[in-house]
Amino acid sequence: MINNPVIDMMLRRKSIRKYTEQIPADEIITTIVRAAQQAPFAGQLGSLLLSRTPEKHPFHAPLLFTVCVDAYKFEIIMARRGWRMVANDLSLLFFGIQDAILMAENLVLAADSLGLGSCFIGNTPYRADKIINQYRLPKRVFPLVELAVGYPAEDPPPRPRYPLEYFVFEGKYPEFTDEQIADAMTAMDEGYLAQHYYRRGQYLIPLEGDREETYTYDNYSWTEHISRKWGQWHASPKEILGQLAACGFHIAGTNEYPR
Repeated sequence: MINNPVIDMMLRRKSIRKYTEQIPADEIITTIVRAAQQAPFAGQLGSLLLSRTPEKHPFHAPLLFTVCVDAYKFEIIMARRGWRMVANDLSLLFFGIQDAILMAENLVLAADSLGLGSCFIGNTPYRADKIINQYRLPKRVFPLVELAVGYPAEDPPPRPRYPLEYFVFEGKYPEFTDEQIADAMTAMDEGYLAQHYYRRGQYLIPLEGDREETYTYDNYSWTEHISRKWGQWHASPKEILGQLAACGFHIAGTNEYPR
């Protein structure tokens, strides 16, 4: 691999869950926000919300950004031009999610380059109704992900990733061999076990139903953890559709969620 300062920064990036009490200066905040804004976009369908109340933030981070899909501000511009939005909400959300996530990653990398750490908070869409009330959001703004930001008070190692042969596919999507699957699982599981990640965080997800628990922190790792998430949670789309509807995005059709 080729190495340079940018590549090195990207490869060492990790989630930070412990922060100092130091508040980033306004100049730093403006800098990382401008870097976020300069990300590629489909329609600038993203916005940032900012909170500076550490006592209310995950991990007591000094800053909490909420990255939003935002159709509201562009629909205002369309109205000025004599247009109304006819694009369906599912398409709009896909484009908006692209814009918002590219923007969020720019913010993360800019923050890291200035000595800040960060951590994405992934359950944000399921608390959209609370965020609407907190920020008095208009319709057509959907909180996609939150991002805790501040100066790190810890220095964990980067987390493992799949082997490249389980990640990048040239020419066509492969039929995986048993060995490739086992190697991918081993890379993730042994990497997390070596860091004692789940033991330190006490992150073992309880089993639901009649499955018997056979794991301890000696062998519980990433592939079992993620399997328990997607094998037990969010079986119905109703909850997330309801949160989207609360934000003015209607995916299930006009009969169930009238505009």
